[in-house]
Amino acid sequence: MTEAAIRSYRSVFISDVHLGTRGCQAELLLDFIRHMECETLYLVGDIVDGWKMKSGWYWPQSHNDVVQKILRLARKGVAVIYVPGNHDEVIREFCGIHFGGVVVARDAIHQTADGRRFLVTHGDEFDAVVQHARWLALLGDWAYRALLASNTMINRVRRRLGFGYWSFSAFAKTRVKKALQFIENFEQAVADEARRRGVDGVICGHIHKAESRMIDGVAYINDGDWVESCTALVEHADGELEILEWTKVRVAADAPELPSLAAPLAA
Repeated sequence: MTEAAIRSYRSVFISDVHLGTRGCQAELLLDFIRHMECETLYLVGDIVDGWKMKSGWYWPQSHNDVVQKILRLARKGVAVIYVPGNHDEVIREFCGIHFGGVVVARDAIHQTADGRRFLVTHGDEFDAVVQHARWLALLGDWAYRALLASNTMINRVRRRLGFGYWSFSAFAKTRVKKALQFIENFEQAVADEARRRGVDGVICGHIHKAESRMIDGVAYINDGDWVESCTALVEHADGELEILEWTKVRVAADAPELPSLAAPLAA
């Protein structure tokens, strides 16, 4: 893999890492962290998968390395804000407490360099299944992990053939009408909450679908995940927000100038 340049950002947002599961793309996340610098790092929920860890322990060295890298950033002066999600909901009991320089918060308001204000929340509170039918959410989580297992097998074959990473589970979701309707309803609900709070937009995770668009005058941004898409939301020094798909950044690392992988959200 070709060496990528260090990239400097004002803020970085990552979510849905799901440490403790086999679907977690920890090596790619480590590669991203090694090649970026930032003033503020937001962990937007589901960083650790407590649901999965209740049924069996899986914690390879790469997962431990991710935790150590994040703690090292905090020790070096990066403001690290952890907004827990539903899979790491136990951490919500510690809101307001600092752990090794990491601040735990139920949600947060982030102000960009150009003055826009964003609600930062994982998003599970706007998921009716998680809130009102937990058994169904757990069943869905099991089915989702089974789908991710197919990712592992498919990409093992792709690597042997010399191809890059491709997410079968993400592809499948885009082909299922009910999944698309769920995503649309979720995005609308989160945007409505941002409007209710009087902010310019919302930054969230939860549904593993990176997105940046306007919904009825509110900026909706989802930073994606590190299971399927391997994406992060970054804020540049001037306040411009951009979604990076890290696997594509690495493919483009040989280019004289790395291209933007997503159109920035207009102010």
